[in-house]
Amino acid sequence: MRRLLALLLGTVLVAGGVFALLLAFNARDDAGVGGSGAPAGPGRLQPDLGSRHLEAGQHVPLKGLTDPPTSGAHHDRLPTREGRLGPDEILHALELGDVIVFYDAKRPPAALRALQRDVSGPFDPEVAAAGQQVILAPRDGAGAATAAAWRRLLRTDDPADPRLREFAEAWIGRGVRG
Repeated sequence: MRRLLALLLGTVLVAGGVFALLLAFNARDDAGVGGSGAPAGPGRLQPDLGSRHLEAGQHVPLKGLTDPPTSGAHHDRLPTREGRLGPDEILHALELGDVIVFYDAKRPPAALRALQRDVSGPFDPEVAAAGQQVILAPRDGAGAATAAAWRRLLRTDDPADPRLREFAEAWIGRGVRG
């Protein structure tokens, strides 16, 4: 009788553990079903203009691009430094999973440097190539801060807006594969 109770108790414990694991893994599954195919998250969803890589000599088609661009055909050029970025560098960085925060000032505001430091650390070309970098870039007309990820934009009037951190943490590493 003791063996039967021990066996029954063991079976209940194992079944409970499996059930708990299933619940934990299911709670982490953020794959969307139905809808636009784009995962939900902070920022405004932008049109999908594709992610095709252009051949040498082809020009980036600027028609239909958002300002700043968040998807579209481009050359696979990685940002190698912070500073002004062209459409190719922007789109390739976003495709990989980097988050770019644009600002309209001579230098990045302290709040943006703090955001970068906390989320990804200072700019490192290898981290950017891995799609894990928050990149700070000046851009005329960007206002206090405009955050961009693949097919996402968030514009704020305050570089210390907590939504910027939420945006960066939600989209860093996601890129074109979401």
